[in-house]
Amino acid sequence: MKYIVVIGDGMADYPLEELNGKTPLQSARTPNMDYIASNGVSGMLKTVPEGMGPGSDVANLSIMGYNPREYYTGRGPLEAPSIGAELKEGDVAFRCNFITERDGILADFNAGHISTEESSQLIESLNQKFSGYGEFYLGTSYRHLFLSHDESAADLKSTPPHDVVGEPVESNILKPSDDKNAELLNGIMQRSKDLLTCHPVNEKRVREGKNPANMIWLWGQGVKPQMPSFKEKYGLKGATITGVDLIKGLGVYTGLTNVYVPGATGYYDTDYCGKAEYALEALKTHDLVFIHVEAPDEAGHAGDLPEKMKAMERIDKRIIGKLLGKLPDFGEHAVAVLPDHPTPVHVKTHTMDPVPYAMFSSLAEADETRCYDEESARKGSQGIIEGYRFMEHFIEYAGKG
Repeated sequence: MKYIVVIGDGMADYPLEELNGKTPLQSARTPNMDYIASNGVSGMLKTVPEGMGPGSDVANLSIMGYNPREYYTGRGPLEAPSIGAELKEGDVAFRCNFITERDGILADFNAGHISTEESSQLIESLNQKFSGYGEFYLGTSYRHLFLSHDESAADLKSTPPHDVVGEPVESNILKPSDDKNAELLNGIMQRSKDLLTCHPVNEKRVREGKNPANMIWLWGQGVKPQMPSFKEKYGLKGATITGVDLIKGLGVYTGLTNVYVPGATGYYDTDYCGKAEYALEALKTHDLVFIHVEAPDEAGHAGDLPEKMKAMERIDKRIIGKLLGKLPDFGEHAVAVLPDHPTPVHVKTHTMDPVPYAMFSSLAEADETRCYDEESARKGSQGIIEGYRFMEHFIEYAGKG
Protein backbone atom coordinates (compact mmCIF):
# COMPACT_ATOMS: atom_id res chain seq x y z
CA MET A 1 0.00 0.00 0.00
CA LYS A 2 1.24 3.48 -0.93
CA TYR A 3 -0.03 6.62 0.85
CA ILE A 4 -0.11 10.30 -0.14
CA VAL A 5 -1.25 13.18 2.09
CA VAL A 6 -1.74 16.54 0.33
CA ILE A 7 -1.84 19.51 2.72
CA GLY A 8 -3.11 22.78 1.25
CA ASP A 9 -1.99 25.17 3.97
CA GLY A 10 -4.84 27.46 5.05
CA MET A 11 -7.31 26.31 2.34
CA ALA A 12 -10.38 26.29 4.59
CA ASP A 13 -12.40 29.50 4.81
CA TYR A 14 -15.83 30.99 5.54
CA PRO A 15 -18.83 31.67 3.26
CA LEU A 16 -18.22 34.96 1.44
CA GLU A 17 -20.70 37.50 0.15
CA GLU A 18 -18.63 38.02 -3.01
CA LEU A 19 -19.00 34.28 -3.72
CA ASN A 20 -22.78 34.35 -3.15
CA GLY A 21 -22.47 32.76 0.26
CA LYS A 22 -20.06 30.03 -0.80
CA THR A 23 -16.57 29.35 0.53
CA PRO A 24 -13.54 29.54 -1.77
CA LEU A 25 -13.34 25.72 -1.74
CA GLN A 26 -16.98 25.50 -2.85
CA SER A 27 -16.40 28.05 -5.62
CA ALA A 28 -13.02 26.92 -6.93
CA ARG A 29 -12.80 24.33 -9.71
CA THR A 30 -11.39 21.28 -7.93
CA PRO A 31 -12.62 18.14 -9.77
CA ASN A 32 -9.78 15.97 -8.46
CA MET A 33 -10.44 16.86 -4.82
CA ASP A 34 -14.10 16.14 -5.53
CA TYR A 35 -13.08 12.76 -6.98
CA ILE A 36 -11.34 11.86 -3.72
CA ALA A 37 -14.43 12.89 -1.72
CA SER A 38 -16.95 11.15 -4.00
CA ASN A 39 -14.95 7.91 -4.18
CA GLY A 40 -13.83 7.97 -0.56
CA VAL A 41 -14.98 9.32 2.79
CA SER A 42 -15.00 12.77 4.39
CA GLY A 43 -15.02 14.35 7.81
CA MET A 44 -13.70 17.20 9.93
CA LEU A 45 -10.37 17.35 11.74
CA LYS A 46 -9.66 19.35 14.89
CA THR A 47 -5.97 20.01 14.24
CA VAL A 48 -5.48 22.51 17.08
CA PRO A 49 -6.20 21.42 20.67
CA GLU A 50 -8.12 23.81 22.90
CA GLY A 51 -5.83 26.34 24.54
CA MET A 52 -3.12 26.13 21.89
CA GLY A 53 -2.51 28.68 19.13
CA PRO A 54 -3.79 27.83 15.63
CA GLY A 55 -0.37 27.84 14.02
CA SER A 56 0.94 25.70 11.17
CA ASP A 57 3.41 24.19 13.65
CA VAL A 58 0.76 22.74 15.96
CA ALA A 59 -1.60 21.83 13.10
CA ASN A 60 0.95 19.99 10.95
CA LEU A 61 2.37 18.19 13.95
CA SER A 62 -1.18 16.93 14.52
CA ILE A 63 -1.64 15.84 10.91
CA MET A 64 1.60 13.86 11.03
CA GLY A 65 0.17 11.94 13.97
CA TYR A 66 1.81 13.56 17.00
CA ASN A 67 -0.22 14.98 19.89
CA PRO A 68 0.89 18.65 20.23
CA ARG A 69 0.13 18.60 23.95
CA GLU A 70 2.79 15.93 24.33
CA TYR A 71 5.45 16.93 21.78
CA TYR A 72 5.15 20.65 20.97
CA THR A 73 7.75 23.01 22.44
CA GLY A 74 7.56 25.97 20.01
CA ARG A 75 7.82 26.86 16.35
CA GLY A 76 11.42 28.03 16.35
CA PRO A 77 12.93 24.68 17.33
CA LEU A 78 10.84 22.87 14.72
CA GLU A 79 12.37 25.01 11.97
CA ALA A 80 15.92 24.87 13.34
CA PRO A 81 17.20 21.56 11.91
CA SER A 82 16.15 22.34 8.35
CA ILE A 83 18.31 25.48 8.26
CA GLY A 84 21.37 24.07 9.99
CA ALA A 85 20.86 25.33 13.54
CA GLU A 86 21.85 22.63 16.03
CA LEU A 87 20.09 23.08 19.37
CA LYS A 88 22.05 22.02 22.44
CA GLU A 89 20.79 21.73 25.99
CA GLY A 90 19.85 25.19 27.24
CA ASP A 91 19.40 26.67 23.75
CA VAL A 92 16.17 28.42 22.76
CA ALA A 93 15.27 28.87 19.10
CA PHE A 94 13.14 31.85 18.00
CA ARG A 95 11.51 32.22 14.63
CA CYS A 96 12.84 35.51 13.23
CA ASN A 97 10.74 37.35 10.65
CA PHE A 98 11.91 40.29 8.61
CA ILE A 99 9.04 42.77 8.87
CA THR A 100 8.23 46.28 7.69
CA GLU A 101 7.70 48.79 10.50
CA ARG A 102 6.21 52.24 9.81
CA ASP A 103 5.77 54.90 12.49
CA GLY A 104 5.63 52.31 15.24
CA ILE A 105 3.14 50.10 13.39
CA LEU A 106 3.75 46.57 12.13
CA ALA A 107 2.90 47.27 8.50
CA ASP A 108 3.94 44.00 6.79
CA PHE A 109 4.80 40.71 8.49
CA ASN A 110 6.87 39.44 5.51
CA ALA A 111 8.64 42.60 4.29
CA GLY A 112 7.16 42.35 0.83
CA HIS A 113 8.29 38.72 0.54
CA ILE A 114 11.92 39.75 0.49
CA SER A 115 14.13 37.34 -1.45
CA THR A 116 16.42 34.85 0.25
CA GLU A 117 19.41 36.42 -1.52
CA GLU A 118 18.61 39.84 -0.05
CA SER A 119 17.93 38.31 3.35
CA SER A 120 21.33 36.63 3.41
CA GLN A 121 23.03 40.03 3.38
CA LEU A 122 20.81 41.30 6.20
CA ILE A 123 21.41 38.18 8.31
CA GLU A 124 25.15 38.64 7.90
CA SER A 125 24.89 42.22 9.16
CA LEU A 126 22.73 41.17 12.11
CA ASN A 127 25.29 38.57 13.16
CA GLN A 128 28.05 41.16 13.02
CA LYS A 129 26.04 43.66 15.08
CA PHE A 130 24.62 41.30 17.70
CA SER A 131 27.24 38.54 17.89
CA GLY A 132 27.37 38.68 21.67
CA TYR A 133 23.68 37.91 22.15
CA GLY A 134 23.15 34.78 20.05
CA GLU A 135 23.22 33.68 16.41
CA PHE A 136 20.98 34.44 13.43
CA TYR A 137 20.45 31.70 10.84
CA LEU A 138 19.34 32.23 7.25
CA GLY A 139 16.12 30.51 6.25
CA THR A 140 13.97 31.30 3.21
CA SER A 141 12.56 34.66 2.09
CA TYR A 142 11.39 36.47 5.26
CA ARG A 143 11.49 33.36 7.51
CA HIS A 144 14.68 32.99 9.59
CA LEU A 145 15.91 31.89 13.02
CA PHE A 146 17.57 33.36 16.10
CA LEU A 147 19.27 31.13 18.66
CA SER A 148 19.54 32.26 22.29
CA HIS A 149 21.63 30.39 24.85
CA ASP A 150 19.50 31.30 27.87
CA GLU A 151 16.95 28.53 28.51
CA SER A 152 14.71 30.85 30.56
CA ALA A 153 13.89 32.75 27.34
CA ALA A 154 11.59 29.85 26.43
CA ASP A 155 9.12 31.07 29.09
CA LEU A 156 8.48 34.42 27.42
CA LYS A 157 5.17 35.19 25.75
CA SER A 158 5.52 36.00 22.05
CA THR A 159 3.08 36.98 19.31
CA PRO A 160 3.12 35.79 15.68
CA PRO A 161 3.56 38.91 13.53
CA HIS A 162 0.92 37.79 11.02
CA ASP A 163 -1.65 38.07 13.85
CA VAL A 164 -0.97 41.75 14.59
CA VAL A 165 -0.49 43.47 11.22
CA GLY A 166 -1.61 47.09 11.53
CA GLU A 167 -1.11 47.14 15.31
CA PRO A 168 1.53 49.00 17.36
CA VAL A 169 4.85 47.18 17.65
CA GLU A 170 5.29 48.25 21.27
CA SER A 171 2.03 46.55 22.33
CA ASN A 172 2.95 43.17 20.86
CA ILE A 173 6.62 42.55 21.57
CA LEU A 174 7.95 39.90 23.96
CA LYS A 175 6.43 39.82 27.45
CA PRO A 176 6.62 40.22 30.43
CA SER A 177 8.38 43.52 29.84
CA ASP A 178 10.11 43.42 33.24
CA ASP A 179 11.83 40.12 32.42
CA LYS A 180 15.56 40.49 31.72
CA ASN A 181 15.33 38.27 28.62
CA ALA A 182 12.35 40.18 27.24
CA GLU A 183 14.13 43.48 27.85
CA LEU A 184 17.27 42.22 26.13
CA LEU A 185 15.56 40.65 23.12
CA ASN A 186 13.08 43.49 22.65
CA GLY A 187 16.09 45.80 22.67
CA ILE A 188 17.67 43.78 19.87
CA MET A 189 14.44 43.99 17.87
CA GLN A 190 14.22 47.76 18.32
CA ARG A 191 17.93 48.31 17.62
CA SER A 192 17.68 46.23 14.46
CA LYS A 193 15.74 49.16 12.93
CA ASP A 194 18.79 51.42 13.07
CA LEU A 195 20.92 48.79 11.34
CA LEU A 196 18.44 47.61 8.74
CA THR A 197 16.82 50.90 7.72
CA CYS A 198 20.04 52.25 6.24
CA HIS A 199 21.25 48.91 4.87
CA PRO A 200 21.97 49.03 1.10
CA VAL A 201 19.53 46.15 0.52
CA ASN A 202 16.67 48.14 2.02
CA GLU A 203 17.67 51.44 0.46
CA LYS A 204 17.47 49.69 -2.91
CA ARG A 205 14.09 48.11 -2.05
CA VAL A 206 12.66 51.52 -1.11
CA ARG A 207 13.91 53.04 -4.39
CA GLU A 208 12.14 50.22 -6.23
CA GLY A 209 8.89 50.84 -4.37
CA LYS A 210 9.13 47.63 -2.30
CA ASN A 211 8.53 47.23 1.42
CA PRO A 212 11.85 47.31 3.29
CA ALA A 213 12.88 44.61 5.77
CA ASN A 214 13.62 47.32 8.34
CA MET A 215 13.08 45.35 11.55
CA ILE A 216 13.23 41.82 12.92
CA TRP A 217 10.45 40.13 14.88
CA LEU A 218 11.25 37.32 17.33
CA TRP A 219 8.52 34.82 18.20
CA GLY A 220 7.58 31.13 18.44
CA GLN A 221 10.45 30.27 20.77
CA GLY A 222 11.16 26.91 22.37
CA VAL A 223 13.67 24.21 23.25
CA LYS A 224 14.51 21.12 21.23
CA PRO A 225 11.59 18.64 21.21
CA GLN A 226 11.89 14.89 21.70
CA MET A 227 9.63 12.56 19.71
CA PRO A 228 9.64 9.03 18.30
CA SER A 229 10.28 8.54 14.61
CA PHE A 230 7.39 8.16 12.19
CA LYS A 231 8.65 4.66 11.33
CA GLU A 232 8.65 3.65 14.99
CA LYS A 233 5.18 5.08 15.51
CA TYR A 234 3.41 3.91 12.35
CA GLY A 235 5.65 1.29 10.76
CA LEU A 236 5.93 3.27 7.52
CA LYS A 237 8.88 4.88 5.78
CA GLY A 238 7.81 8.44 5.00
CA ALA A 239 8.97 11.54 3.13
CA THR A 240 8.04 15.22 3.00
CA ILE A 241 7.86 17.62 0.06
CA THR A 242 7.59 21.32 0.92
CA GLY A 243 9.15 24.72 0.42
CA VAL A 244 8.77 25.65 4.10
CA ASP A 245 11.42 25.15 6.80
CA LEU A 246 8.81 24.30 9.43
CA ILE A 247 7.68 21.17 7.59
CA LYS A 248 11.27 20.22 6.78
CA GLY A 249 12.14 20.56 10.46
CA LEU A 250 9.23 18.32 11.42
CA GLY A 251 10.59 15.86 8.89
CA VAL A 252 14.00 15.86 10.58
CA TYR A 253 12.60 15.31 14.08
CA THR A 254 10.25 12.53 12.93
CA GLY A 255 12.81 10.76 10.75
CA LEU A 256 11.05 11.51 7.47
CA THR A 257 13.07 12.03 4.30
CA ASN A 258 13.01 15.66 3.19
CA VAL A 259 12.86 15.57 -0.60
CA TYR A 260 14.34 18.67 -2.22
CA VAL A 261 12.28 20.00 -5.13
CA PRO A 262 13.88 22.73 -7.28
CA GLY A 263 11.37 25.57 -7.53
CA ALA A 264 9.51 24.76 -4.29
CA THR A 265 9.37 28.31 -2.96
CA GLY A 266 6.70 28.34 -0.26
CA TYR A 267 4.88 31.06 -2.22
CA TYR A 268 2.45 31.51 -5.13
CA ASP A 269 5.14 30.70 -7.69
CA THR A 270 6.00 27.28 -6.24
CA ASP A 271 6.49 24.42 -8.71
CA TYR A 272 3.27 22.45 -8.24
CA CYS A 273 4.01 19.95 -11.02
CA GLY A 274 7.51 19.42 -9.66
CA LYS A 275 6.11 18.52 -6.25
CA ALA A 276 3.87 15.86 -7.80
CA GLU A 277 6.69 14.44 -9.92
CA TYR A 278 9.11 14.21 -7.00
CA ALA A 279 6.40 12.68 -4.80
CA LEU A 280 5.81 9.91 -7.33
CA GLU A 281 9.54 9.28 -7.53
CA ALA A 282 9.77 9.18 -3.72
CA LEU A 283 7.00 6.58 -3.57
CA LYS A 284 9.33 4.11 -5.30
CA THR A 285 11.40 3.90 -2.11
CA HIS A 286 8.94 5.16 0.54
CA ASP A 287 5.54 4.06 1.81
CA LEU A 288 4.04 7.51 2.43
CA VAL A 289 4.67 11.06 1.20
CA PHE A 290 3.41 14.31 2.73
CA ILE A 291 3.05 17.07 0.10
CA HIS A 292 2.71 20.52 1.69
CA VAL A 293 1.75 23.65 -0.29
CA GLU A 294 1.99 27.04 1.42
CA ALA A 295 0.40 29.21 -1.31
CA PRO A 296 -3.25 29.22 -0.09
CA ASP A 297 -2.09 30.34 3.36
CA GLU A 298 -0.03 33.19 1.93
CA ALA A 299 -3.06 34.33 -0.08
CA GLY A 300 -5.29 34.11 3.00
CA HIS A 301 -2.89 36.29 5.00
CA ALA A 302 -2.86 38.81 2.15
CA GLY A 303 -6.67 38.81 1.95
CA ASP A 304 -6.29 37.90 -1.73
CA LEU A 305 -9.33 35.80 -2.70
CA PRO A 306 -8.47 35.36 -6.42
CA GLU A 307 -4.94 34.20 -5.57
CA LYS A 308 -6.24 31.79 -2.93
CA MET A 309 -8.63 30.20 -5.41
CA LYS A 310 -5.89 29.99 -8.04
CA ALA A 311 -3.63 28.21 -5.56
CA MET A 312 -6.31 25.64 -4.72
CA GLU A 313 -7.05 25.03 -8.38
CA ARG A 314 -3.35 24.54 -9.09
CA ILE A 315 -3.06 22.05 -6.24
CA ASP A 316 -6.04 20.21 -7.67
CA LYS A 317 -4.90 20.13 -11.29
CA ARG A 318 -1.12 20.04 -11.11
CA ILE A 319 -0.62 17.92 -8.00
CA ILE A 320 -3.69 15.82 -7.22
CA GLY A 321 -4.66 15.32 -10.87
CA LYS A 322 -1.18 14.08 -11.70
CA LEU A 323 -1.12 11.80 -8.64
CA LEU A 324 -4.49 10.22 -9.38
CA GLY A 325 -3.34 9.42 -12.91
CA LYS A 326 -0.15 7.67 -11.77
CA LEU A 327 -0.92 6.10 -8.38
CA PRO A 328 -2.58 2.98 -9.87
CA ASP A 329 0.84 2.08 -11.29
CA PHE A 330 1.96 1.41 -7.70
CA GLY A 331 -0.85 -1.05 -6.96
CA GLU A 332 -2.99 -0.51 -3.88
CA HIS A 333 -2.93 3.13 -2.83
CA ALA A 334 -4.61 5.79 -0.71
CA VAL A 335 -4.64 9.57 -0.91
CA ALA A 336 -5.94 12.24 1.47
CA VAL A 337 -6.43 15.99 1.03
CA LEU A 338 -6.88 18.57 3.78
CA PRO A 339 -5.75 21.97 5.09
CA ASP A 340 -3.79 22.28 8.32
CA HIS A 341 -5.99 25.16 9.54
CA PRO A 342 -8.25 27.81 8.00
CA THR A 343 -6.74 31.13 6.90
CA PRO A 344 -9.90 33.06 5.94
CA VAL A 345 -9.29 35.91 3.50
CA HIS A 346 -11.41 38.34 5.52
CA VAL A 347 -9.67 37.44 8.79
CA LYS A 348 -6.15 37.37 7.28
CA THR A 349 -4.83 34.99 9.92
CA HIS A 350 -5.35 31.46 11.21
CA THR A 351 -8.50 30.37 13.06
CA MET A 352 -9.29 27.47 15.39
CA ASP A 353 -12.08 25.95 13.27
CA PRO A 354 -11.91 22.24 12.40
CA VAL A 355 -10.84 21.61 8.81
CA PRO A 356 -12.41 19.40 6.13
CA TYR A 357 -10.63 16.26 5.01
CA ALA A 358 -11.35 13.65 2.36
CA MET A 359 -9.54 10.36 1.83
CA PHE A 360 -9.75 7.71 -0.86
CA SER A 361 -8.40 4.17 -0.86
CA SER A 362 -8.32 1.68 -3.71
CA LEU A 363 -9.46 -0.92 -1.15
CA ALA A 364 -12.17 0.87 0.84
CA GLU A 365 -15.78 1.82 0.22
CA ALA A 366 -17.11 5.36 -0.21
CA ASP A 367 -19.69 7.33 1.75
CA GLU A 368 -22.38 9.62 0.32
CA THR A 369 -20.18 12.72 0.02
CA ARG A 370 -19.85 14.05 -3.51
CA CYS A 371 -17.76 17.24 -3.19
CA TYR A 372 -14.73 18.36 -1.22
CA ASP A 373 -15.51 21.47 0.82
CA GLU A 374 -16.28 22.54 4.36
CA GLU A 375 -20.06 21.99 4.25
CA SER A 376 -19.84 18.60 2.53
CA ALA A 377 -17.17 17.34 4.93
CA ARG A 378 -19.28 18.34 7.94
CA LYS A 379 -21.95 15.97 6.62
CA GLY A 380 -19.43 13.22 5.87
CA SER A 381 -19.49 9.80 7.50
CA GLN A 382 -16.35 10.33 9.57
CA GLY A 383 -17.62 13.08 11.88
CA ILE A 384 -15.06 15.14 13.81
CA ILE A 385 -11.83 13.61 15.12
CA GLU A 386 -8.82 14.98 16.98
CA GLY A 387 -6.03 16.01 14.63
CA TYR A 388 -3.32 13.75 16.03
CA ARG A 389 -5.58 10.71 15.40
CA PHE A 390 -5.79 11.45 11.69
CA MET A 391 -2.76 9.41 10.68
CA GLU A 392 -3.84 6.19 12.40
CA HIS A 393 -7.38 6.81 11.09
CA PHE A 394 -6.11 7.24 7.51
CA ILE A 395 -3.93 4.13 7.65
CA GLU A 396 -6.75 2.04 9.11
CA TYR A 397 -9.26 3.27 6.53
CA ALA A 398 -6.86 2.71 3.64
CA GLY A 399 -6.46 -0.98 4.46
CA LYS A 400 -10.16 -1.82 4.62
CA GLY A 401 -10.85 -4.23 1.77
